[in-house]
Amino acid sequence: MTAEPIPAPSTSHEPIVLQLSRRPAPYPPQRQQELRAQARTIIDRYPQSRSALLPLLHLVQSVDGYVTGTGIGFCAEQLGLTDAEVTAVATFYSMYRRTPTGDYHVGVCTNTLCAVMGGDEILAELARHLELAPGETTPDGAITLEHLECNAACDYAPVVMVNWEFFDNQTPDSARALADDLRSGREVTGTRSGAPVCTFRQTARVLAGFPDTRDGANAGEPGTPTLAGLRAARDTESRTTEEPRHDTGKGDRQ
Repeated sequence: MTAEPIPAPSTSHEPIVLQLSRRPAPYPPQRQQELRAQARTIIDRYPQSRSALLPLLHLVQSVDGYVTGTGIGFCAEQLGLTDAEVTAVATFYSMYRRTPTGDYHVGVCTNTLCAVMGGDEILAELARHLELAPGETTPDGAITLEHLECNAACDYAPVVMVNWEFFDNQTPDSARALADDLRSGREVTGTRSGAPVCTFRQTARVLAGFPDTRDGANAGEPGTPTLAGLRAARDTESRTTEEPRHDTGKGDRQ
């Protein structure tokens, strides 16, 4: 068996070019001025300016549809932080998007209870119907489909969220109809809201701390399943209070 010869090292010295990304350009002057005024409104609410970072990230997300390098630089400038410090926060929380997001961010919970109740089937049906994988956006920019862990809404599983509005007790059919309504521009209203769902950018602005001016936006009421635990606790307390206590004659009461 003959060993393969070891090729001689190349004598050519080709330059090694590092592909460095460019520093993002700042917002245009008029946009910069508007955002600075809005950022000041947010920052003034906090004893320490650094605490305003989370709502500021929502603010720039309301402008760009996701957290861009430009948005990170803006937040850092307003708070006296480095881009790295802002990026560390923006990449930690899933509500801050790092890629362009559609008008409607549709998240399907597939955590334990939602999965058992059909969450996996809902996600698979939406992926098939929209012809995309979780994390992708439809070509028309209407819907970004996302697999979510837990929405803290197990009492109405399986749950779908659209721009963080709850749509409870979903099925593959109802979720598909919901997606069709969103793409067609028809108004849809969440299960626990009194107002039609707004766009992802509008939602981000509300999360930044600015008023939600939609009529009935805060008119939702908790449903019967949500209050089941409270009713059980009150019933237990009521029975405990009504039970008679008997003297055993030994200095204690039962």
